[in-house]
Amino acid sequence: MTKKKIKIASRFIPLVFFLLLFMAGISTNEPQRVMEQAWNICLDCIGIG
Repeated sequence: MTKKKIKIASRFIPLVFFLLLFMAGISTNEPQRVMEQAWNICLDCIGIG
């Protein structure tokens, strides 16, 4: 491979890695967990929880 092709390919490696981690997080229901924790922290901050 030429240096130009390697440079272009190296730009996509972090993107592919991010997408794999993103899909793994969604499949393990992480967004719901993050929202639950944010909800609890907000309620604690205003003195309700």
